[in-house]
Amino acid sequence: MSHSVSAAIGIDRQRLAQLRAREDAAFARRTPRSAALRARAAAHLPNSVPMSWMSNLYPTPPIYAESGRGASFRDVDGNGYLDFNVCDLSMTVGFGNEIVASTLAAQARRGTQFLLATDDAIAVAEQLAERMHHPYWQFTLSASGANTEVIRAARFLTGRSRIIIFGGHYHGHIDETLVREELGRVHADNPGLSPGAAAHTTLLQFNDLAALERTLAAGDVALVLTEPALTNCNVVLPTAGFHRGLRELTKRHGTLLCLDEAHTFQFAYGGLVTAWQLNADFIVLGKGLGTGVSFGLYGMSESVGAAYARHIDLYVEPRGMATGGTTYATPLATATARAALEQILTADAYTRVETFGKRLADGLEAVFTRRSLPWRAFRCGPRSGYCLAPQLPLNGREAALSLDYDLINARRIYMANRGVWDAVSSAGPQASLAHTAADIDRYVELADAFLGEIN
Repeated sequence: MSHSVSAAIGIDRQRLAQLRAREDAAFARRTPRSAALRARAAAHLPNSVPMSWMSNLYPTPPIYAESGRGASFRDVDGNGYLDFNVCDLSMTVGFGNEIVASTLAAQARRGTQFLLATDDAIAVAEQLAERMHHPYWQFTLSASGANTEVIRAARFLTGRSRIIIFGGHYHGHIDETLVREELGRVHADNPGLSPGAAAHTTLLQFNDLAALERTLAAGDVALVLTEPALTNCNVVLPTAGFHRGLRELTKRHGTLLCLDEAHTFQFAYGGLVTAWQLNADFIVLGKGLGTGVSFGLYGMSESVGAAYARHIDLYVEPRGMATGGTTYATPLATATARAALEQILTADAYTRVETFGKRLADGLEAVFTRRSLPWRAFRCGPRSGYCLAPQLPLNGREAALSLDYDLINARRIYMANRGVWDAVSSAGPQASLAHTAADIDRYVELADAFLGEIN
């Protein structure tokens, strides 16, 4: 998919195409072992990868990783990459983190699975309750699983079917949220979904309280599901009063509210729920809290948690809510979550990474000014990015104007050839707990050099 938008003024498209061709050839020369592994893998792995995203999230042919340490990883050809994608926020603690590694090794020796709780689960719930002011918590394997269970719980508790999401969203690979709007109607966004997948989903625009109130007035909405700030279309921040109005309207109309912090938990200590003093019935966390270990969680208010406990799914009638999974809340997951919360994801760590995020955004804006580009840098905690307009977006439609895939993918392969792994196209570069100030400056230096070639 390619977008050329008027906002991207100052970019020479012919030079951009020439740069891309040159960088593609250079990348192929640098990665012969990955090319050989792709040929071998093709016999048994579609597109030569074990998970489809590994073949289409990046502008390069798939490469194969060998090892990682701190803020960098190496491929099988020995090329090093300073990682500003942080594995799409699933590796914000850094590669080879000693606390994560020793926790996993020790727990594996004690037992990887019992299908019973360990005391680590209690410690995790206590930590999260203190940070995020939601007393009850459940584990899943991912934020997708957590959002699925939240939607089911909301429908059961309200007796309603409809959910509301906002354009520019991403809430995981679940049928109800894999939707798009065309000509005023919501449609399933991917092949293979049920034709009725979007039947009970309404898609509105972020920051539009008037449209939200009109939709809630029908009285059939079980849940509003949103991120505190949209993060899968670069970044869209809430306007003043949006979250207060969102909470007031959902309460008034008997609708439950879920704040999906799968991404934004990494943006501030206790997530944006705590940083911005937000209130909701549910909170969703995911990405293994940035440790690289697969798990997600969701929190519930006092009243929702009490109702949840009364309606557990047992092999008796009447049946309760369909929640849970055999490998949810394994000792590996709960031990890792506990170690991360108690020893890595500290208030001081978040303060440090927020400072790096500001350094990154300030650096990019200085580059745009020096290059006479009327752009802005997205910024939210450690996250930044390229807004190809002089005003930051207010909703997903406006944010989509900065998703110039020709520009983004050329930048990503340019940086990869110079030892920096840039963010996936729908996000933006992000500082991690493993980065240094010098790492941030290296990214800004390369962004300047790239824009200098096409400006």
